[in-house]
This record gives sequence, C-alpha cells and structure tokens, in this order.
Amino acid sequence: MSGSVSPPAEPGVPSPSGPVAPLDRTGGYLGPTGQAAVTAASRAAPARWQLLLRKPTFYFGAVILLFWVVCAIFGHLIAPYNPLAQNLLFNNTGPSGAHWFGTDPLGRDVLSRVIVGARDILIITPLATILGTILGTALGLAMGYLGGVFDLVVGRIVEAILALPFVIIAFLFVVALGPSVAGITIIIGLVFTPLIARTVRAAVQVERSQDYVPSARLLGENAARVMFGEILPNVMPAIVVEFTVRLGYAVFAVATLSFLGFGIQPPTPDWGADISANYIGLISGYWWQTLFPALAIASLVTAVIFIADSIEQVLAA
Repeated sequence: MSGSVSPPAEPGVPSPSGPVAPLDRTGGYLGPTGQAAVTAASRAAPARWQLLLRKPTFYFGAVILLFWVVCAIFGHLIAPYNPLAQNLLFNNTGPSGAHWFGTDPLGRDVLSRVIVGARDILIITPLATILGTILGTALGLAMGYLGGVFDLVVGRIVEAILALPFVIIAFLFVVALGPSVAGITIIIGLVFTPLIARTVRAAVQVERSQDYVPSARLLGENAARVMFGEILPNVMPAIVVEFTVRLGYAVFAVATLSFLGFGIQPPTPDWGADISANYIGLISGYWWQTLFPALAIASLVTAVIFIADSIEQVLAA
C-alpha cells in the first residue's frame, strides 16, 4: 500500500530505507531532534573556550602564572646572583641599583631568592592538586554512586578528617614522610582528597537520578563502567573548577608549611621559609626581606584565582 508507514528498525539494524538508525547511549533512537542536540553539544565546547579567551581576567592571570613558570624553569639563568651566596659586608641593605629587592641578614640577594624560590612551589602545587583530584574524584564517585553503608561510613571518616585543622594533619604526615618535595606533595594531595571527594559526591548524587544511569544498568554495564564511563564525563566541569580552586589553596598550603618549618628547608630558596626567617626584621625596618616574598605568594594566588573564576564562569554559561 502506497500510504503505509514502514515499521521502525531495530536498534543498530538497517532500516527499510537503507541507513542504520542512530542510537543514543541507552540504545534508543536519537531521531532528528536528538541528532541536532548532539551536533549542538559538540559545537558548544569550542565556543566555551573561545569565550574564555575573551575574558581579560583570564589573560591577566595567565600572564602572571606564565611569568612564574618561566622563573621556575629558568630561575638560575634569570637570577642576577646566586641565591645561596652570602656576603656579610652587604647584609640588610635596602633596594638599590645593585640589589633591586635588597639583601637579607646573610647578604643574599632577595630578588634572586624570590625568582628561584618559584621552582619548588610550582612543582609541588600542581602535582599535589592532581593527586588530590584523582583520589578525591575516585572516592567521590564511589560515595555518590554506591551510597548506602559505604557512603555513610566513608562520609563519617571524611567529616572527621575535615574537622581537624590543616596544620595538625600536615604535622602528622611530615613526621611520617619527612619535609621533602615528594613528602609535601603527598601531604597536600591527601589533605585535598576529602575536600574534593565531598564536592564530587554531591555532583554525582545529582547525576545518579538522571535517566541515563538506570538505562546504562539495564544494558548490563557494571558499576565501574557507569561511574567512570557515564557519570564522570557529566561531572567533569565541577571537577575542573574544583581543581583550579584547590590549586590556589595549594600555594597557600606550601607557603604555610614552609613558614612553620614543615616545608622546604633552608637554605633552599622558598617564599614561605624566607618570610619566616626575616619577618622579625620588620621591627628594625627591614621590610623588603618580607614584603617581596609575600607579594610573590599573593601574585601567584591571585593569578590562579582569576583563571579559576574565568573557567567557572565559562562552564556555567
């Protein structure tokens, strides 16, 4: 009959007209509307990053961050003096043409120590944040998806850890691991794990109620596949924002540990350690020994915050 309508093809089976019917993640037909939605979604990601490149705050933060990255990589070539060289004949001298940032009580050039001091902090902070993000994401996915007794028990442990002050947790780990670059990286990464896990758990609980999760289960996907193959891509924006925010906190964490004597040990150039060693000089008027390392920390944190805010605004658009 010329007016009859052909029955729909089975998923993945050629239709009477020839082409294979497109499938969505649940095994159903996308249809013209669904295909248009997929096409729009595929074009949305590049558009978002183009929007990010139009934000002045992103460029401002990126320029500052790039400056410190260059200092971290080429610091020994850029620094005008050896940051470890002592010259007691010129100790506690103020900023001048010979020493733009002055010298410290041992006659070491403050500018050189600020430049070279960027190296360790820019090694530790991204590695520690990546470690915390990986562990926190895995834990948050399991808590949010599995729920039940697992979520209850692990959630109570996370809350107990978060109730402890950062300094106490860090001190316990420093005693166990030692104040090395690797040790500090692991310490900060482990401290960030429950914080990130809590954020990821909340995002996963929202996604778990969506239709595609039970559909994936009906298709026979196991828990790991559902968590990492289905839910993880949908909570990735929240993870990206959390990563950039924690990166700024990591800078403060490294500086705090060094200031308290638990971080990078003297005489290695380090912003937090130099502030700790020289802040007493403020009473005697030696302000430059503390001011410039503090400004270095503030500028790096500000740069990361600008980048994080720009990314968050773009992902929320």
